[in-house]
Amino acid sequence: MSAVGHRLDTLPLGRFHRRLLFIGGSGYAFDGLDSAIIAFILPVLHELWTLSPAAMGGISSITYIGFFLGASLSGLIGDRFGRRPIMMWALALFCAASVLSALMPQYSAFMACRFIAGIGLGAESAIIAPYLAEFVASRYRGAFTASLAGFFSFGFVAAALLGTFVVPAGPQGWRWAIALTGAPVLLLLWWRRALPESPRWLESTGRHHEAAEILRIIEEESRPAGPSLPGNSVFPAPAPHTRLSLREQIDMLFSSQMRRPLAVSWSTWFCLTFSYYAVFTWIPSFLIAHGLTMAHGIGFSIAIYAAQIPGYFSAAALIEILGRGKTIAFYLFGSTLSAAALILSHGSAPIIGTAMALSFCLTGGYAGLYAYTPELFPTALRATGVGSASAIGRLGAIISPLLVGLMLPRVGYAGVFTLITVMLLAGAAIVLAFGPATAGLSLDKIDDAAESPTAHTLPEQKDRTP
Repeated sequence: MSAVGHRLDTLPLGRFHRRLLFIGGSGYAFDGLDSAIIAFILPVLHELWTLSPAAMGGISSITYIGFFLGASLSGLIGDRFGRRPIMMWALALFCAASVLSALMPQYSAFMACRFIAGIGLGAESAIIAPYLAEFVASRYRGAFTASLAGFFSFGFVAAALLGTFVVPAGPQGWRWAIALTGAPVLLLLWWRRALPESPRWLESTGRHHEAAEILRIIEEESRPAGPSLPGNSVFPAPAPHTRLSLREQIDMLFSSQMRRPLAVSWSTWFCLTFSYYAVFTWIPSFLIAHGLTMAHGIGFSIAIYAAQIPGYFSAAALIEILGRGKTIAFYLFGSTLSAAALILSHGSAPIIGTAMALSFCLTGGYAGLYAYTPELFPTALRATGVGSASAIGRLGAIISPLLVGLMLPRVGYAGVFTLITVMLLAGAAIVLAFGPATAGLSLDKIDDAAESPTAHTLPEQKDRTP
């Protein structure tokens, strides 16, 4: 075990970790807020700029295209130059583009700003989970990272409130809603300036003295919460590592050792994200088709997003009990049952209740994935692996609304929800059958497995004892 890895694994969760969770999670809350607020301003922009259905769809898609680009690049850059610079620049880019989009007088300029905001959003979303996972002892890591994902739900609830009370408040209400999405990020940037670079990443690039100084500060903050902690001199530093070139990063990502983790992460992210956006893009029209009025719709939006909060945090509570793969599969199976119940429901109360259950289960699956994915990749590739999986998942967000739109006139909602259940079942089956076991493993063991020429994979999920 490396010097940094051993020292981090001796630490209890303390004040430093709580601050890290709050600051990192706040970024996810603003990510969720930005993603969700578009649904509430689209009707206003439709009237303001006389947009066609295709143009309205373009507003939703352009952010996801930017997200794909940002997530793909941030991982490569984050593994090469560090996690912290990406965290800061991605957040600043998102903040500037989001606020500027609120000022745009025409469709094309608004689209350009949304694309740039999407790049920042994708980079931010992809880098936070691997960054935080590298600070936490293995016995806490799953629940800690899953709790981080729970902050998305606060952003979705805030979007429902802004969409209900701010957007309809006047002709400029939509501009105020977007400005309120981006402007507070400046405060978050100020808080983040004090965050350190990942000591695991510093060690992996041979910067041992910087890693040791960061560890000393973390240990000082954690010391009152736990027993006496080892000092830097107790564990010798490993030999310096050479920073990988971009070509070496890509070659390592697609090497035989990474083949299974990459396939599992990409396919599971795609299946879940495809299903999530298929549901949340088309469920308003589903409700209208089943007789719910606009008044119902306002209450529904708040209720459906509020159901995400216990979804995320219940998965955080279960993940160290059931393990990563079983937790993800549990919520994906729950999502399939909820989707089937929704299509068979009649009346406003059963429909909203089953839709809330579907929201709960889908976000529980996401919490499991956010905790699991950083553990599939070694330190040298962690940001790249997570970024690539997040980007592939975002392809599902781009494809699914379009595909559902083509299918709906031909197969109806029953056919659409059948497709969603098939995708969810496929994701559950893949992670159960092929997902490497990571619960309880130190990140150093994951690094060793990736670097060893004979250790092509981590143990199967079925070999793991929770």
